[in-house]
Amino acid sequence: MKNMQRAAVLGAGVMGAAIAAHLANSGLDVLLLDLPPKELTEDEAHRGLTLDSPEVRNRTAAAGLQSAVKARPAAFTSSRNAQRITIGNFADDLPRLADCDWIIEAVIEHPGIKAKLLQSVIPHLNDNAILSSNTSGLSINALAEGLPADLQRRFLVTHFFNPPRYMHLLEIVPCRACDPQLVADLAEFISRRLGKGVVQCKDTPNFIGNRIGAYSLFNAMRHMVDLGLTPEEVDAVSGPATARPKSAVFRTADLVGLDTLVHVGRNTWQLLPDDPQRDVFQPADFLVGMVESGLLGDKSKRGFYRKEKGKDGSQLFYFDLATRDYKPVAKPKFACTKEARNLDDPAARLRSVLSGDDLGAQFAWRNLRDTLLYAVQCLPEIAERIEDVDNAMKWGFSWEIGPFAMFDAIGLDAFKKRLTDDGIIVPAALGKVSSFYRLEAGQEQSFDPASSSWRPIQRHPTEIRLDILKRSGGEIVKTDNASLVDLGDGVFCLEFHSKMNSISPDMLTLLHKAVQRSETEGIGLILGNQGGIFSAGANLAVLGMALATRNVEAVRAAVRGFQQASMTLKYARVPVVAAPFNICLGGACELSLHATAINAHAETYMGLVEVGVGLLPAGGGCKEMTLRAVEQAQLYQTDISPFLFKSFENIGMAKVSTSGAELFDLGYLRRGDSISPNRDRLLDDAKQKVLALARSHQSPQPARSVPAPGRDVAASMKTRLWNLQQGGFISAYDAVIGGTIADILCGGDVPAGTLISEDYLLELEQEGFLSLCGNPQTAQRIEHMLKTGKPLRN
Repeated sequence: MKNMQRAAVLGAGVMGAAIAAHLANSGLDVLLLDLPPKELTEDEAHRGLTLDSPEVRNRTAAAGLQSAVKARPAAFTSSRNAQRITIGNFADDLPRLADCDWIIEAVIEHPGIKAKLLQSVIPHLNDNAILSSNTSGLSINALAEGLPADLQRRFLVTHFFNPPRYMHLLEIVPCRACDPQLVADLAEFISRRLGKGVVQCKDTPNFIGNRIGAYSLFNAMRHMVDLGLTPEEVDAVSGPATARPKSAVFRTADLVGLDTLVHVGRNTWQLLPDDPQRDVFQPADFLVGMVESGLLGDKSKRGFYRKEKGKDGSQLFYFDLATRDYKPVAKPKFACTKEARNLDDPAARLRSVLSGDDLGAQFAWRNLRDTLLYAVQCLPEIAERIEDVDNAMKWGFSWEIGPFAMFDAIGLDAFKKRLTDDGIIVPAALGKVSSFYRLEAGQEQSFDPASSSWRPIQRHPTEIRLDILKRSGGEIVKTDNASLVDLGDGVFCLEFHSKMNSISPDMLTLLHKAVQRSETEGIGLILGNQGGIFSAGANLAVLGMALATRNVEAVRAAVRGFQQASMTLKYARVPVVAAPFNICLGGACELSLHATAINAHAETYMGLVEVGVGLLPAGGGCKEMTLRAVEQAQLYQTDISPFLFKSFENIGMAKVSTSGAELFDLGYLRRGDSISPNRDRLLDDAKQKVLALARSHQSPQPARSVPAPGRDVAASMKTRLWNLQQGGFISAYDAVIGGTIADILCGGDVPAGTLISEDYLLELEQEGFLSLCGNPQTAQRIEHMLKTGKPLRN
């Protein structure tokens, strides 16, 4: 299993091709097969091709691969990964499966079609190959019935959630005869190499994620009708306000596809004859009618929502069930969500909404009440442990907390009282316990309703949980917005926990203390956290306030403070490893660039984006990119211009990586930096890097003799800006900002080769930043960003 190198995906539809893409992202060579066509296209006939031509026979798989290449959001973390995929067809290329370690069936969700394909591959598999199905809910034991006994030992479900690159959940369902050790080994491989959160499910209809997720969606539609709400009103309270995804109910339905949703509902109803809640899965008449009218969601560009382009940009419409027509969205605001919008803690948001008494709060309570009760009802049937259900909903449906954690957030006593008030009998499983999770002697435990006992939560040894460490006494120092946590083995972690993890003065103060503590009592430091995002950068509101009061000295002091923090990281006497993930922008990117090394998550969206608010990177970002360009030019003994122009373009265009892999292309990651596929293991990977670096770490010396690129390179950059301005691609003020950045990157108004220092570049940054702060157009950009969340091009 550890040496798995080659996989095959059978079926090149949207899902199959996307699975193949993610396998390629993970470093596997992939064979992608599908049916050969039965007829020529008009173009193929015109070109003289026949049904025997390889190009024709592989057309379906080729189309699937091209769809994956063009997919948005991108299926590949790097376009180069598409080269790892080889295409073919079922008629000619099944013998090539003999070289594959893992074969994934991903054809249409029809038991007969799947069974026929599985039979056809049997003669071509090697004795150790794993065979799995990507079914989203069909019985694995039924599919296994026609397979040889030896192959059944290696046959199971590996259900990827869509899109496979981004969705963390992968459900594993072994057939009865499957080797338990093989299941464990494959789960470890999928977690480590593919970066997935693996949940083992029982062989029941729709497994865990789709069973609870589909119920919640169909239940929401019923309560919407009963309360006379609109789809956008439901989405206003069923998204982040109640710890669920931004797509809420009806945007999720559009993403899934309304025809798919109808199929799932009817299929589930058929397969669950004894389920007391069976009728909830019967699709509502309005949903069936929408499908019959061709309103299928995102795939038809019309569903519960529709977007239209107009003169003033795009306008969003929602489907009005009463008129059966589209109306402009009104962005409803319920009183129950007003306070919740200002709360970072998802549990606190949930309690805040449910404490309301308006229609939004009534809907939220009814939908969550029913969904949570259904999770309790299904537990012994679909999963062994409550954490499996919670993880499935968090990882597969992007809930911030799962159903059983929601019970604890609401309070079980309060929940049971509301059930009684509603005239609902409290289930016996809820009467046995006052919470579903607890921390006992530093050990996480979950309650098992079946045995009425507490069991330790089983986590992978490489999973570090900051919240558990802090509750167990590992938090050494804490401010309002940051904490220093002891990870053991002499490694500390500086954790941000402000709103959007934006960087505030108390964070920078603690950063200096964290480095000092690591130097005197440990061997290294990690910059990391486990929030929703790594960091949105410096706190723009604080800067906006300083500019509004024209407090130039406060701005200057803030810039100096940030630069000093960056330099403290860079020249620490112990290794510092940054562990960014998700969003890492502006000042957060600058801090990361000054770490000894970066261990980023595979989905890291990082960049120096200050130009969007009329500013430039002044926490050492510009300085660091100049030093890197000089280093590359000296390494390759060539002209600095290509390296520096790339940095100029990255900063000037506020480029943000679309994956961890792209950070290398942008120059934000260097040799020695690394990428972790699984975010659950990110902090441990960073810790291992600290331990490795600590063995031979030597603090670098501040650069004092850097050959400046010089004014001529800056002039070339400004010429490019002028051309862009003349072409209408940038505004006049964009050119001013870009010119200021060019001067800093090139070392100021000096001849090429003039020796300058790192401190000198920091001074240029500081003065350039202050000059832009003094311009009213920058103030306008900052104000606009704070009000709208969007950049202003003035």
